[in-house]
Formats: sequence, C-alpha cells, structure tokens
Amino acid sequence: MGSCPVVHRSRLPIDDIDRVILRHLQAEGRITNVDLATRAGLTAPPCLRRVRALEENGVIKGYHADLDSVALGYGITVFAMVSLKSQAEADLRAFEDHVAALPQVRECHMLNGEIDFILKVVAHDLQEFQKFLTSELTPAPNVESVKTSFVIRTALQRPGVPVD
Repeated sequence: MGSCPVVHRSRLPIDDIDRVILRHLQAEGRITNVDLATRAGLTAPPCLRRVRALEENGVIKGYHADLDSVALGYGITVFAMVSLKSQAEADLRAFEDHVAALPQVRECHMLNGEIDFILKVVAHDLQEFQKFLTSELTPAPNVESVKTSFVIRTALQRPGVPVD
C-alpha cells in the first residue's frame, strides 16, 4: 500500500485505512462494523464514520447480493454491440434511457469507434432473447444495427475494482 492518498472526484482523500475498509467491504458486503473495524485496526465508531463518509462522497455507491443467473433460470448471456444512426447527445441519452428501462440489460457501456454501445443482456433461453432483440432492442429509436455474441463460458467475473 502506498502512502500517497488517492483523491476521488468528490475530493475525499482515500488513505490506507480507507483502502482496507474498501477492500473488505467489496469482498464481503455483509461484514459487521465491529469485524470491519477490527480488520482496519480501528474501534467501531471511527470505522462507521469512515464508511458513512465513503458512502456520502460516492466512493461506496451501494451494496448488493451477487446472484447466480443460472440458478434463477437465466441460461443465456449475450453481449450486444449497438450502432446508432446519430451520436448527438440527446440521441445517446435517449438510447441510454431506453435500455435502462429494460431489466434484461444488466450493463450498458458507451464505446468509442465503430460500435456506440455494448450491452450485457441476460435471458432465460434463446427464444426469449430473440423476442427481446426483435421487439425491444433493434426497433428502439435511433438504432442502426445490432451485432450479438453469445457467452459460451465465463472464465472470470470479478465485481468491483482493484483497491490498491
């Protein structure tokens, strides 16, 4: 661990103790404040204050459970590469708003280059994905083309970011 603090967009300096807290929370979101404080070398009240400050400043964006998509019946994961007819800001935002309302879309990233967006989409089966593609994605306003690639196997799925 370096001694130079990292500064987040909100200007909250991130020190070594914060990094320990973030590493443990990212790996184990349900850790108790007492256990977290022990691992960070703090008592519970200052640890909780640090966690709250990290939350308030947007460093910690939220907490969630990591669900098994196959166990919930989502047997297909697809990456859809979407090209738009227009890249005007209003058109980009309209597309982002459209896909944000589609629960099958789990991730949406704007790219540079030939493809404007890449989406991570889940579906129960091929027919459901086909219906989603033809009724929700391809006919969306401003969509020029959609190219899809089905996930065969996931070799690594690591949530979060490295905390160094």
